[in-house]
Amino acid sequence: MIEISEMASSQIHEMLRHHDIPDLFLRVGVVDGGCSGLSYDLRFDDSQSAEDLIYEIDGLKVLVDSSSEEYLRGLKIDYKAQGMTGGFTMDNPNVKASCGCGASFRTATYRGKAQKC
Repeated sequence: MIEISEMASSQIHEMLRHHDIPDLFLRVGVVDGGCSGLSYDLRFDDSQSAEDLIYEIDGLKVLVDSSSEEYLRGLKIDYKAQGMTGGFTMDNPNVKASCGCGASFRTATYRGKAQKC
């Protein structure tokens, strides 16, 4: 379903240590927004719902809401260090178009409405 690189997993584990809150999940999803239609939602969450799919990936408890699942099949999450900063990257085989800044995307099955950037 979702793949998380060793570098991304290490970064996520480090971030979880700083939060020092037991039983946090990594929530991965998509939300309507951006000039192409969808944006990624990557955050920590301490609760899950009946609609969530739960995965165990490299010791991480990952939640995906069922409405996002079709857009995230095959997603690869990585972390790239760039000089003194870094960030998570998403390699999603479902993406058919993305905006120029890379903040939003569209898939073949997405039927929502794109917004202006």
